[in-house]
Amino acid sequence: MSTLPDCPACKSGYTYEDRGGFVCPECAHEWRAGAAAAEDVARSVRDAVGNVLQDGDTVTVIKDLKVKGSSSVIKVGTKVRNIRLVEGDHDIDCKVEGIGPMQLKSMFVKKA
Repeated sequence: MSTLPDCPACKSGYTYEDRGGFVCPECAHEWRAGAAAAEDVARSVRDAVGNVLQDGDTVTVIKDLKVKGSSSVIKVGTKVRNIRLVEGDHDIDCKVEGIGPMQLKSMFVKKA
């Protein structure tokens, strides 16, 4: 019995073989045998229109965002400067002027 490799993206042990490659059912990551591990591949975060974001970029909010636990709202068109990319569901760490430190999802911003 052969052992299948763990998923390089999420480290799940439930991978399976499919058409000469491997698939992770938990995070839907697909890779070929002998391919570079996820840590070696540069992680790319894309904005709502598909532009690649990098640390230090300036982005614009494309939708009114309610601030959880507050009555504040981040309005459409708000510019956020000097973003920092982080791992997780909310992949942008930043400071929004007038509100303070925030974590945003890249799907709600576009590169300015």
